[in-house]
Amino acid sequence: MIDNDLPIEPADNDDIEARARAMRASLDQFELDDEDLAILSGQATIQDVDDIEAGLPVLAIVGRPNVGKSSLVNRIIGRREAVVQDTPGVTRDRVSYPAEWAGRDFTVVDTGGWEIDVKGLDRSVAEQAEIAVDLADAVILVLDVSVGVTSSDERIVSMLRTKGKPVILAANKVDSAQQEADASYLWSLGMGEPYPISALHGRGTGDLLDAVMQILPTQSAIAQALPAGGPRRVALVGRPNVGKSSLLNSLAKSNRVVVNELAGTTRDPVDELITLDGREWWFVDTAGIRRKMHRTTGADYYASIRTQAALEKAEVALVLFDGSEKLTEQDVRVVQQAVDAGRALVIVNNKWDLVDEERQKELRDELERELVQVKWAPRINLSAKTSWHTNRIVRALDEALEGWETRIPTGQLNAFLGQLVAANPHPLRGGKQPRILFGTQVSNRPPRFVLFTTGFLDPGYRRFIERRLREEFGFSGSPIQISVRARERRRK
Repeated sequence: MIDNDLPIEPADNDDIEARARAMRASLDQFELDDEDLAILSGQATIQDVDDIEAGLPVLAIVGRPNVGKSSLVNRIIGRREAVVQDTPGVTRDRVSYPAEWAGRDFTVVDTGGWEIDVKGLDRSVAEQAEIAVDLADAVILVLDVSVGVTSSDERIVSMLRTKGKPVILAANKVDSAQQEADASYLWSLGMGEPYPISALHGRGTGDLLDAVMQILPTQSAIAQALPAGGPRRVALVGRPNVGKSSLLNSLAKSNRVVVNELAGTTRDPVDELITLDGREWWFVDTAGIRRKMHRTTGADYYASIRTQAALEKAEVALVLFDGSEKLTEQDVRVVQQAVDAGRALVIVNNKWDLVDEERQKELRDELERELVQVKWAPRINLSAKTSWHTNRIVRALDEALEGWETRIPTGQLNAFLGQLVAANPHPLRGGKQPRILFGTQVSNRPPRFVLFTTGFLDPGYRRFIERRLREEFGFSGSPIQISVRARERRRK
């Protein structure tokens, strides 16, 4: 294919609209189905990204490790969302989920296991659980009746008394009526009536939630409502240990999530409302995406599932690389995952404080070679550890989101396509030359285009159209999706 790279000549609006009407009218000579007509009439269904609600009363679920907190969370929200496994310490951060009971909406917060006299990663997990209590309107303390009251349980009770929050006792793992007597021993804690439940089987959870509704306020004294329209939603993604949690903590100016040198510390997506440059943003820290998801097992497997879900709910992905290390297959795969999800994209080279001049040159070459398909994505070099250049993130996010939301008027698009095809027609294939009859942008967020043609367009020609679309209209930071609908002329 010959690419003349000729500039698109400007035309006045009357000529543009007249040309578009003529191209649209020519389509009536071709076989069109109901979906084609819906696309052409602008009635194709477009799904917007959902915004997460805030300002609802907050219920924190706390307890020592492996007492069934995440199982109870899943029971409350009615689906298997929180990562559950038969080993202690699976949950590490505090993770929020929307919930509803008896016609009331609230937010339930899952936490990691609270233990006494622990260090390192376990201590960080316990600190996050304590912060969750501070940021809650009410608390469910989960205890394991099959084990009884432990010293850790007694210390948690002491901690909760100092917080002054209303508390409900959930005596978990009561799987039969015979075990209900075991729950009565928990009266000795002095925290009120223990409610015997089985989070795994759902036994008694309705009575527990009825009791929770009695102490949970109708309006939160902690959570603030989101401004109209909702903050933009940003997913922090990347392979394990590239600094996603460190960046979130740096932006939040607090230890919001557990950070540890152990790769794969984060397992559940963690939401945080952060103010940058006077505007609020939802940042979601996610588990590191591993090379072969089908080879991961247990908690890591489900964490990968949730990371994908968080990415699909986001509007823009900040893909982090460890700038001090060689670009890997995993890094490229993460970028492709964000593109496949149709999210706006910003590339972040983190740990720049560890990058010398020689490594800078190597990294530029690697990015040019491995990420040639996403040259359109803004790139930032920063250090989450020192906060160097983190002030550039908002500008890059705005640029990517602007490209993601760009929409081209149909007349302008077809004027562009007409001149493009005239200067660079599709190569002959088998003695035939496919023509573009008409084009329309069916949606933005991300920009999606449908081209009606007389035949199949080569992938190389589609890439050529995409490149020229970017040169003419921008779309910085956004993937572009182009669909081709080849149609035959109506039979007379």
